[in-house]
Amino acid sequence: MLPGTSELLIYAAFMPLHGSSLRERIRHVIFDHDTRQSRWFDVGLMALIVFSVLLVMLETVDEIEARYGTTLLVLEWIVTILFTLEYIARLVTAESKARYARSFFGVVDLLAILPVYLSLFLPGAQSLLVIRSLRLLRVFRVLKMARWLSEANYLIRAIRASSRKIVVFLIVVLLINVIVGSSMYLIEGPENGFDSMFRGLYWSIVTMSTVGFGDIAPATPPGQVLAAMLMITGYSVIAVPTGIVSAEVATSGQQEKACRACGSAVHSRTARFCDACGEELV
Repeated sequence: MLPGTSELLIYAAFMPLHGSSLRERIRHVIFDHDTRQSRWFDVGLMALIVFSVLLVMLETVDEIEARYGTTLLVLEWIVTILFTLEYIARLVTAESKARYARSFFGVVDLLAILPVYLSLFLPGAQSLLVIRSLRLLRVFRVLKMARWLSEANYLIRAIRASSRKIVVFLIVVLLINVIVGSSMYLIEGPENGFDSMFRGLYWSIVTMSTVGFGDIAPATPPGQVLAAMLMITGYSVIAVPTGIVSAEVATSGQQEKACRACGSAVHSRTARFCDACGEELV
């Protein structure tokens, strides 16, 4: 938290409700992002969130916990107190307290501080503090990236339009893995690690996805030939879902209105004339 931010939170949390001018200024700093003060507040808040998540991660390392456990605990409580003051400040200065409390960010802000207080009664509850990482979603507002999210609609529409094709593709891939995995079980057998068809299916999926953990591998020449064929198949099919979605993305911004002159049915969404022959679209 940057210098001055904690004092700002304290003022917002404990100021008289009738101090409307001060309350409005603090509300503007906390909720808006168009002034220098509000931007500094947002940057400080983001840094504090990242720091708090890092603290939670460090507590899971036994060596660090054994040596710096007390320090980490003190820092955790300091961060929690600052977050508590921030939550109170947001709640007090919000135009609609009930609306903020029920909003997504309002719920996340509350969940970011509850685990520490619950740990006083339920040991281990502080592990839920990773919820604080969700607060980093505020970066979309801070960097004014919210308007970019509308572009995701193209991708969503493309995935929905190609969902059946993708399902069919996954079914085909699954059938190939079942056949190859069962065949590998018959070829290699338990003596080479393939002690069940499920083990063969696992190996087939890992091999076809080109991950190749290496924990199990064919030892006989027929098994190695089958493995090589499956690897080549994996390289050939890995681009199929990408091509399906890419084609839908390319056409998601187009309209389907047949041209009366040439019959072309694919044009840009805002086109008034045919992209193929130039005839006016009606």
